[in-house]
Amino acid sequence: MKVLVCISNVPDTTSKINFVENDTKFDSEGVQFIINPNDEFGLTRAIWLQQKQQAEVHVITVGEVSCEPVLRKCLAIGAQKAYRIDCPATDGNAVARELAAHCKNESYDLIIAGRESIDYNGGMVGGLLAALLGYDYVTNCIRLDIENSTATLSREIDGGIEHLEAPLPLVIGAQKGLVEEDDLIIPNMRGIMQARQKPLEVLPSANVTATTQIDRFEKPAPKGEVQLVDENDLDTLIELLHNEAKVI
Repeated sequence: MKVLVCISNVPDTTSKINFVENDTKFDSEGVQFIINPNDEFGLTRAIWLQQKQQAEVHVITVGEVSCEPVLRKCLAIGAQKAYRIDCPATDGNAVARELAAHCKNESYDLIIAGRESIDYNGGMVGGLLAALLGYDYVTNCIRLDIENSTATLSREIDGGIEHLEAPLPLVIGAQKGLVEEDDLIIPNMRGIMQARQKPLEVLPSANVTATTQIDRFEKPAPKGEVQLVDENDLDTLIELLHNEAKVI
């Protein structure tokens, strides 16, 4: 079984975010980048398939050379080969088409993408990729078992959990629950040293034209001052909730 895990290179949520060039460009100076958490859940599940069913696990990202440390971490976690498509990740449609151009030249039984990335939260790459390849797609995936050429899956839906079966090849959107945070693999020294010897191949772009563009970024408005009300002054509290907060 051959598995491809799609990786997004995203800012750590503890990093301070700023914009430059009149708020039209993200300022990456001093920002720590990590594997998108939903992608890391998917990668861990792929490594389990590698350990239990001898799956061959590849990882891929669309991005510039700055993305390579994240791919090296994926190799240290256990992936056997990494690809970087050499172009900026402009929007979800362009990323999906770049990935599809690679996948059409390979024979992947399972493609794992994160449900969404934590930077733009678009949640579209997995579905677009599946449509471009003509594969079934299951997002919000919290369980995956594979026997022969059939996948048994569970996914979160409004109000409950849906249980499904689907034939391979298949694309899934991974999230927490597919594995838990405690299951995530921390690379050890042996894995880090081995990652240096594993192949990281840079692929040319398919020259896909982006269908969207960024006009400008805008930070949330700063929070206003907190007004404290004495616990016994209910009349003032009700007046503020009604006239100021307008919630009653």
